[in-house]
Amino acid sequence: MILFENISKSYSNKVLFENLTFMIGKGEKCALIGRNGCGKTTLFRLMIKNQEVDEGVISIPKNYTFGYLDQHILFSEDTVLKEALLSLSKDQREDTYKVEKILFGLGFEKEDMQKNPKEFSGGYQLRLHLAKVLICEPSCLLLDEPTNYLDIVSINWLKRFLKKWKGEFVIISHDREFLDSICTHTIGIHRGNVHKVQGDTRKLFDLIVQEEEVFEKTRKNLDKKRQKMESFITRFSAKATKAAQAQSKQKALEKLPSLERLVSLQELQFYFNEKSFPSKKLLSAENINFSYEDKEEKYLIDDFSLFLEKGQKIAIIGKNGYGKSTILKLLAKEIDPISGNLFLSDNASIGYFAQTNINRLNNSLSIEEEIASSNKELNISQIRSICGLMMFTQDDAKKKVQVLSGGEKSRVLLGKIIASPCNLLLLDEPTNHLDIESIEALLEALDGFSGSVVIVTHSEMILRRLSLDKLVICDQNRQEVFLGSYDDFLEKKGWPDSKNIPSKKIIERRDIRNRKNEIKQKKIFELRDIKKQITKLENEITFIEKKIVIDNQKLIEASENSNSVEIVKLSKNVSEDNLKLDLLFDELEKVYLIYENKKSFFDKQLDELN
Repeated sequence: MILFENISKSYSNKVLFENLTFMIGKGEKCALIGRNGCGKTTLFRLMIKNQEVDEGVISIPKNYTFGYLDQHILFSEDTVLKEALLSLSKDQREDTYKVEKILFGLGFEKEDMQKNPKEFSGGYQLRLHLAKVLICEPSCLLLDEPTNYLDIVSINWLKRFLKKWKGEFVIISHDREFLDSICTHTIGIHRGNVHKVQGDTRKLFDLIVQEEEVFEKTRKNLDKKRQKMESFITRFSAKATKAAQAQSKQKALEKLPSLERLVSLQELQFYFNEKSFPSKKLLSAENINFSYEDKEEKYLIDDFSLFLEKGQKIAIIGKNGYGKSTILKLLAKEIDPISGNLFLSDNASIGYFAQTNINRLNNSLSIEEEIASSNKELNISQIRSICGLMMFTQDDAKKKVQVLSGGEKSRVLLGKIIASPCNLLLLDEPTNHLDIESIEALLEALDGFSGSVVIVTHSEMILRRLSLDKLVICDQNRQEVFLGSYDDFLEKKGWPDSKNIPSKKIIERRDIRNRKNEIKQKKIFELRDIKKQITKLENEITFIEKKIVIDNQKLIEASENSNSVEIVKLSKNVSEDNLKLDLLFDELEKVYLIYENKKSFFDKQLDELN
């Protein structure tokens, strides 16, 4: 058992948490969730004594050990096998089968065992690091985003491994489906406090919503009570017959607790700007061959063909190293095929998100400047609006790119995509550095996008949430197009070395998915016109606000020049425009209310099916 008693921790002026008290019991398998920057990783570092608490005590049993997966990787041996064997005690280091079993499960091949760890990509180095943590069999595993560089096959292996884990573990992950499939408890850091439930992430989110609703109702009731008491005191304190009662009310008022209104938390809320596409055929790849090594006998992409029509959604899946990201680069025309034909319609407008594109952001520019570079036609108001949608306030939007975290840079890339209207989204692992709330916002934006989408992802949750028309299955030196959903693929083909889901479960999932798709399509159809109306009203408001600023400036100049005719004319214009502005804001509020009510109605139907 690990006991946290009244733990507080802050950095500079930022308080991460205060007076946290909770425990991790024997055999508990915990998900640790919360917004980026809330202190999840810090909590891990406090447990392993890498950092000290400001106040409080963390009680850990004697001889209790932690296996911590962090992002700091250091290797000392010259082969993968030797490096992994370091995690075993000296008397066990002949038991190579224990090590190989875990390495193979995480995607290493037999021939990789004698290679130098430094020859591998950062993703595979992280896998080796993860393997070492699992091999040493600590009392408790602390895994920080363990799935970020794993493919679906390796994630499924890790799930099976963790389900059999006999000790405790705490896992930080943005993948709810992964967490819910293996965890017995969910711990959430929210507004500097810890909430813990027995059950999945949904149960925790429901608890937080309920608590905040109760808090807000209590606050409003106290405010009403306070107002009534203050009104009584004001009216009757001077009257002799009521003075005693007024004094009594004053004492009661002083004892009444004061609850501050909850600060609204920033959330990623946006939709992709769609550029119209008049025809049906958007893209086609025919008999594409590609290799980074220029060896015809060993193409990475071998005789690959794909046809993409307007509005279709396609996912590219498979093991790492088998060409998923390369296909996206080919479709984006970032690289050219060795042979074959690639057609992209002249009317196609691409929004391309890739993790490698984070490195292409200009570190010397501010967030505003970086987003502005995507579309020279945007004015400063529109740029700041996009920054706001990406959760960057006016002050934050002036930060230089070089100081941003991985998650913040991902949001800048998304901002650059929505800055320019597009009809084809090419997305390579867009959720890797986003928190759970931001992933939900991204999936909602993809649901509402009626253009075409090609996405590379290892998340089974995303594969099931999106209404997919096709899959591209990447295997060694072979890419195959599969018509149907991810569950269809699992039922008919499945992953090698994985247990297929029982067909009854798949049929149930398919029925639910079909109903979800119907609701989503209806939601998109009914909300689209309302969104257009909102955009139109917002544009009108922006136009009139600018006109009022200009006319007020002219009014000042006219006053300085004593131009009475111009003063009367401009004053009338400003007055009329302010009246128009009030009416437009009233109309916008009504339309927003209609939008929120309709959206809530559809979201409730979808939640009931989850």
